[in-house]
Amino acid sequence: MPILNVEITCDGDAAVDESLAGQLADAAGEVFGTGPKRTWVRVRPLPLAQYAENGGGPPDGVLPVFVTVLKAQWPNRKQMKDEIAELTERFAEICGRSPEHVHIIYEPPAAGRIAFGGKLRES
Repeated sequence: MPILNVEITCDGDAAVDESLAGQLADAAGEVFGTGPKRTWVRVRPLPLAQYAENGGGPPDGVLPVFVTVLKAQWPNRKQMKDEIAELTERFAEICGRSPEHVHIIYEPPAAGRIAFGGKLRES
């Protein structure tokens, strides 16, 4: 049940490609080893005018991608590192960004605090 929220920084009025969410969902599903319709991805553009770094950043040409990952349970540390490395590479390629500008945040485990269709997921 991984759910990923992806914010992709865009320069000016650049639009997000219509196929981007599907491409990211397929890649994430492969990384997590989930079956069809088991990994969900939501993509939102983040206009560069609405993103800043202290001290005047980001540098010219840097358009970060922010990914939050919500899973029922956290993977073990090695598995998490492997997932992060593979997601970073795959998402960077799909989004046309450098891997160093793809940032992944794992949310606290969702089991016991998330519901689907009104039913609390316990595991």
